[in-house]
Amino acid sequence: MRDDIKIAVIHDWLVTYAGAERLLEQVLAVFPDADLFSLVDFLPPDKRFFIKNKPVRTSFLQHFPLARTKYRSYLPFMPVAIESLDVFGYDLVISVSHAVAKGVRTAPGQKHICICCSPIRYAWDLRQQYLEESGLDKGIKGLLANFMLDRVKAWDLAVTPRVTHFAAISEYIGRRIKNNYGRDYSVLYPPVYVEQFEPVEKRENFYLTASRMVPYKKIPLIAEAFSAMPGKELVIIGDGPEFSKVRGKAGPNVKLLGYQDSNVLRDYLQRAKAFVFAAEEDFGIAPLEAQACGTPVIAYGAGAVRETIIEGKTGLYFESQTVEAIVDAVGRLESLEKSFDVREIRKNAERFSSERFRRELKKLVSEVMV
Repeated sequence: MRDDIKIAVIHDWLVTYAGAERLLEQVLAVFPDADLFSLVDFLPPDKRFFIKNKPVRTSFLQHFPLARTKYRSYLPFMPVAIESLDVFGYDLVISVSHAVAKGVRTAPGQKHICICCSPIRYAWDLRQQYLEESGLDKGIKGLLANFMLDRVKAWDLAVTPRVTHFAAISEYIGRRIKNNYGRDYSVLYPPVYVEQFEPVEKRENFYLTASRMVPYKKIPLIAEAFSAMPGKELVIIGDGPEFSKVRGKAGPNVKLLGYQDSNVLRDYLQRAKAFVFAAEEDFGIAPLEAQACGTPVIAYGAGAVRETIIEGKTGLYFESQTVEAIVDAVGRLESLEKSFDVREIRKNAERFSSERFRRELKKLVSEVMV
């Protein structure tokens, strides 16, 4: 691969620093001279570190009314907006896409690697959940919303030939790429910053879960399950729309700490007996951060955690999102507690390091640019 190739990096929207933004951060670490594009850029000054304070070339959505807080409401305009970004002068386009970034227009001969976090969830797999949570699942609003999402889905399928190569963030997402788009893929697991966590041998007698409290994370379910086990302590870190629902399910043995910074979270991860995870995730960084601390994970056995947790060695699965299944899994973990090796758990997390991500991305780009 030439050293002088011109690279454009496309991100859906820049408003916070979360999982997809870690991918972007590491892409820019590998290709610091790349130009950065996004539908909108509303990152505050203290959150621009991960894009290295680069200038961002945005679409016309940047100037729409209330776009700073209501940018998701402009989903019907996003296909046109992403296509308005001019990347024709670049040898390689790398999109980090969970929505429309992969639909950017490319010229004949241009290479385009899509690091795919997911096909557009609103239009494909999670449509009904999205409509219900938005109050758009009934009546005329429901009909109009479904019509709009059908159009977005059709566009999403039509633009997949613009992608030279799909890099899925897990086999779980890869299967969705294959099923939805009919395209082959490789797997490029997201970076986990394992170097920020230290494994600790001694454990304390409490369980931990930490997450933004949104419906699919199932935090109320975890709280309810531990409330049914009054002899076992659960600590919950995080906030979000379901905080009051979680509080309503929490018995005296369930402690809600709300939002905490990364230092507090790391401290609890290092001391917990086990980390509890009940979501069906596209990848799931939190269970791997727990493992980086040497902490075993009790996880719902669906989604990409099947690829990141080794049953019986770094954690245990439960097979249904029910109170009974979680209670059973906690009992099984306690009966096997002495068989978990902190060093082996940490070693598993190291398979997903940021250094590994950068190495595999460089290799992929070299292969695509031949």
